[in-house]
Amino acid sequence: MPYINTVTNVKISKSNEESIKSKFGDAIKILGKSESWLMLNFTDGQRMYFQGDNSKPMAMVEVQLFGKAQPSAYDTMTSTITDIISNELNILPNQIYVKYEEVSYWGWNGNNF
Repeated sequence: MPYINTVTNVKISKSNEESIKSKFGDAIKILGKSESWLMLNFTDGQRMYFQGDNSKPMAMVEVQLFGKAQPSAYDTMTSTITDIISNELNILPNQIYVKYEEVSYWGWNGNNF
């Protein structure tokens, strides 16, 4: 039950969105999860500031998952997400934050896992 929320101040084209979607679908396996349960959200064109500056392209990517993953998996996932966002949206790696949240309770279809 992973969820990846991507917020950026740049515009995401439909082709970039589709490409990121596919690449995130592959990458989620790093955390031991499956694309069949993956939910994604893309919010583009936002007013964002990083280090007091809003003149550069930037992104915040939040990854939530039911359960836990190994610390080394998070390291690999951060590198992978950063590469995907950097390559697809032309955002420098030092302008990308990636945040993780491990969730103990996750509901779906009227019940909790």
